[in-house]
Amino acid sequence: MRVFLETFGCQMNELDSELVRGRLASLGYRFVDDPDAAEIVLFNTCAVRDHAEQKVRSRVGIVGSQKRNGREVILGLLGCMAEREGLEILQKHPQVDLLCGPGELDRLPMLLDNLRRTSAADRSERVALAGNRSRRTATLAAAEDALETLDLSRSFDPEGTRRPWSAYVRITRGCNKFCTYCVVPATRGAEVHRPPDAIVEECRQLVDRGVIEITLLGQTVNHYRYTHGTALTLDGREAPQVGPGLAAFRKAPPAGQRITTFAMLLARIHEEVPGLERLRFVTSYPRDLGEDVFDVLATCPRICRYLHMPVQSGSDRILKAMNRGYTVGEYLETVDRAIERLPDVSIAGDIIVGFPTETDEDFAATERLMRRVPFKNNFIFKYSPRPGTTAFDRLPDDVPDELKRYRNNRLLALQAEISRDVHAKEAGRSLGVLFDRVGSVPIERRAPGPASGGTVELRVAGRSSDSRTPEFQTPVPSDRRRWQALGRTGGDLIVAVDVESPEAAESLLGTVATVHIDSAESLLLHGHLPTPATTPIR
Repeated sequence: MRVFLETFGCQMNELDSELVRGRLASLGYRFVDDPDAAEIVLFNTCAVRDHAEQKVRSRVGIVGSQKRNGREVILGLLGCMAEREGLEILQKHPQVDLLCGPGELDRLPMLLDNLRRTSAADRSERVALAGNRSRRTATLAAAEDALETLDLSRSFDPEGTRRPWSAYVRITRGCNKFCTYCVVPATRGAEVHRPPDAIVEECRQLVDRGVIEITLLGQTVNHYRYTHGTALTLDGREAPQVGPGLAAFRKAPPAGQRITTFAMLLARIHEEVPGLERLRFVTSYPRDLGEDVFDVLATCPRICRYLHMPVQSGSDRILKAMNRGYTVGEYLETVDRAIERLPDVSIAGDIIVGFPTETDEDFAATERLMRRVPFKNNFIFKYSPRPGTTAFDRLPDDVPDELKRYRNNRLLALQAEISRDVHAKEAGRSLGVLFDRVGSVPIERRAPGPASGGTVELRVAGRSSDSRTPEFQTPVPSDRRRWQALGRTGGDLIVAVDVESPEAAESLLGTVATVHIDSAESLLLHGHLPTPATTPIR
């Protein structure tokens, strides 16, 4: 059967979709790019922000209208939105045929098979949601983790992915932090850590299939900590295990206890998978980035010097209300240690504006923090109340939306200034760039990017995607375009290089080359390839 799968939200969801795609493809399902040509339409949803949920509801409405007009299609919702809203979705949107939460994705083939074999009136097995049981029986659930099988059996098809040279690998699932605005602990469950041997083997297999860049994923990736010998399967293999409390990161392990820390895992992958050219990781919890992690980053050249450390606010009062577990001073201390140990490190973050009770003074504190830290970029969002979170139940959403928009736009403008300064420091340097996109801009324009009007077209591995800004809704003739190869540095800075043709740009896709940086904008570096292009060390 033909399947259309659309993903919303974070990198975790992108990996989940890749695993689902691989499992279903191995069972004979065929994936298509056109939802109207599919017999099964699946939306892998996100519940972190209201905007993402509204997009899903719009898509569901479109398919629902088609079903009412006689189209025969199975419509399924996967992921966090399905888990958070549960059976209410089926009541509000009867056009939805199945629900599958992020902790139950291994059951998706069974749900689809049941729907295909039974009539609409007899579709009892169409819901797979973890509910609260993922926490009530967390230890048992980790030991019997069917999702670990899904990870291990991933069918990575280089021909079926947009970027066959790059892949995600999950090292933890779920979260134990309980930030008051966040639904992840409720939708993805307790923090569960995979066995290190399984992670290393998965990385090795991906490299054998042509992957040169791997990003390790976790809600708080640096809290990875695996205690050996405490979680075993019936046949004696190490199994996933529930993560320890915060205290475990602030004291030495008991004598004689064998532990693999996050730093040890990074070092293992670097040393045991030598064919891997780049190793990344996201997202880092700011408080517990220890010196051992910085030691590994400083001594392992193929691990990227890039830290995504969400700060969320520059006000200690708001951070406490968010239950973030650190102060502004502690966040800045981590930043200072990172820059001291890794002078070429790139730092990115997340910031929420308009959190309940946020005052002008709180907002001014966030502006001061941003000016203090050399963020290459920040993902800045307006606070949106999420049902099921502590903030939703206990903190009135008392910051007017108009004020949220004002503060959001003000921080975006400030971040553009900071990004411009960070990027300008790279001019004159030679950096390693992994090329992953083909772009073009009108000849009369200087280059793509927010500062100069936008990219007319972006293509990845032969596929095109419309990324035009309103100024360029009218197609530009090919003879009036300048073609570019675009990629990212180890520090996740975007680089554009002019080339003579789209074919020349596509020939660079999936390769790492040295680029000399000529100039910079707030979110884009411009450079050229020395002759001949060489693969850099970093």
